Amino acid sequence: MANWNREQLLVALNLYCQMDFGKFHQSNPRIMAAAKLIGRTPSALAMKLCNMASLDPAITASGRKGLQGASALDRSIWNEFQKSPDEMAYESQIMMDELAAQDAELAPLSSTMAVEEPVPSYYSGNATAMVVVRRKQQFFRNAILSSYESRCCMSGISHPKLLVASHIVPWAKDEHNRLNPANGLCLSALHDKAFDQGLITVTPSLTIQVSDVLRETEKSASDHAILLGLHGKLITPPHKLSPHAEFLSYHNEHVFQH
Repeated sequence: MANWNREQLLVALNLYCQMDFGKFHQSNPRIMAAAKLIGRTPSALAMKLCNMASLDPAITASGRKGLQGASALDRSIWNEFQKSPDEMAYESQIMMDELAAQDAELAPLSSTMAVEEPVPSYYSGNATAMVVVRRKQQFFRNAILSSYESRCCMSGISHPKLLVASHIVPWAKDEHNRLNPANGLCLSALHDKAFDQGLITVTPSLTIQVSDVLRETEKSASDHAILLGLHGKLITPPHKLSPHAEFLSYHNEHVFQH
C-alpha cells in the first residue's frame, strides 16, 4: 500500500485529539468508518494513532510509550500541530466534517453537533463566521473532554451538560492557541466560572490555588466551601495532550487574583 499522505494523517490527528486514548483500536466503529473513507485498514489507522501517542509528552511522561514506529511525516505533522495548532486543528476538522457527512458513525466528531459553550460576543452574526467559530469550538471541546475522559479535573463531575472546555489563556487573548488542546482544562460550569474570573488557578505543577479574594468572602456558602477545599490539591491530569506550563503561568500571572 502507498505511503500515508498529509490528508490521511490530518484525519488521524483529528481522531487522536477527539477520541479517548483507550479507544485507539481497530475494532472501534469510528476508526473502522474513518479508515474505510480514507483508504486505509482499521488496523493501520489504529496503529497510526498509537504512533502519534509516542510523540505526545503526556503519554511518554506517564510511562506509556505508544508505538515506536512514527514516520518522518508523522513527526512532521505532529510538530506542525505544535507550532500552528489553530491552523492544523481547523484544517483537520474540515476534513472530519466531510467524512462525517458520509458516515453517521463519525457524526459525534463533526462540528455540526451541538456545542454548549456560547459564541464569543465579539463575533458578528455573519453566517460564514459562525460556521467557522462553531467548527473551532466543537474541535476544542471534544479534544479537551476526551483528554480528561469527560470529567472535571478538579471535582470529578462527569455529566456532559455540566462540563466546559475551559481555555487557560482566554480566547480573546491568544488567537494562535484558541484550538490548542494544551491551552485547555475540562472543568464543571462552576469551576470554569471561578477559573475564568481568576478566583482559582492551576500552577505549572498542576496544583490548584484559591484566591484570597474568595477566601475573604462568606465561607459558609456552599459554592465557596467547595472551591476553598481545593486549595493545594492536584488536578487529575489528562490522559493525553497535557496543558502547557507557559499557559498555566500566564493564567497565574494575568488572570488569577492574588
